Amino acid sequence: MEFFKHNTQINFMAQRKWAALISGILFLLSIISLGWNGLEWGLDFTGGTQIQLHFPDTANVTQIRDSLQNAGFKDATVINYGTSHDVLVSLVPKSENKSGNNVAGVDASKDVVVNQILQILPDAKVQQVDYIGPQVGKELATKGALAIVIALLGTMIYIAFRFESRFAVGSTVALVHDPVLILGIFSFFHIEFDLIALAAVLTVIGYSLNDTIVIFDRVRENFRKLRKAAPIEVINQAINQTLSRTIILSSLTLTVVLALFFLGGSMLHGFSLALIIGIVIGTYSSIYVAGSLALALGLTRQHLLPPTKEALDERP
Repeated sequence: MEFFKHNTQINFMAQRKWAALISGILFLLSIISLGWNGLEWGLDFTGGTQIQLHFPDTANVTQIRDSLQNAGFKDATVINYGTSHDVLVSLVPKSENKSGNNVAGVDASKDVVVNQILQILPDAKVQQVDYIGPQVGKELATKGALAIVIALLGTMIYIAFRFESRFAVGSTVALVHDPVLILGIFSFFHIEFDLIALAAVLTVIGYSLNDTIVIFDRVRENFRKLRKAAPIEVINQAINQTLSRTIILSSLTLTVVLALFFLGGSMLHGFSLALIIGIVIGTYSSIYVAGSLALALGLTRQHLLPPTKEALDERP
């Protein structure tokens, strides 16, 4: 099955300057947003208390949130969890009550917080309580950033050995480009970023790399077959030859992730949204960013050909 004919001749590299301009602007805006707004860190990173409550009647999320905020839990997050009778309340560690006392701070025990919540919401029944200390949250944030850095370095080393150093630089820039844009969107729209969203970002890195490797492999094959073709023609042909596969894979994956976003519940919104953004951006960067950078760095046919062995001189 193919969406596009195998011999399509779309000149993708003709738009590489416009693509570089758009990518540069989006990347810069993402950096500015991250520097200005930061990320809305989830409870996994900030630490705090998470309480699952069950109500005999349908839970009014807005009313519950207002009650908690009026009682001093200013940064309380209340979302439906599972059924309409269940809610998940997340309390950040440094919310203060009206009298200035720390009601959900690091030093407050889980029992104290739970008793305060039950006084505010007498109809609620506690199902589960989870507490994450601030040191644990900081450690998770550090290890999450380290995981991304190690993934990018490992990818760059693999491609440098498997293909060529110019491909390694192009693919790494593309892989940095994708998560930064995702984080920029999360920052700009103040979407909560938690461990599940971090897992989605790491998934996007692998997903984007898969597309890039397929195109790079076809570029290497075409350089060996088309001995007189210019590098820009070889890269264009490689993208065209893999275009149908890229579109089918992205479309099918996006369909599943969209179903997850609309039907998976609020707990998976961050995860599925990061994947949706990553699939779109990853497909774009595989086509325009990675190949364009390799071309800008002076990729030629000689860089991808195996070294020739010199014949031994048998003369005395």
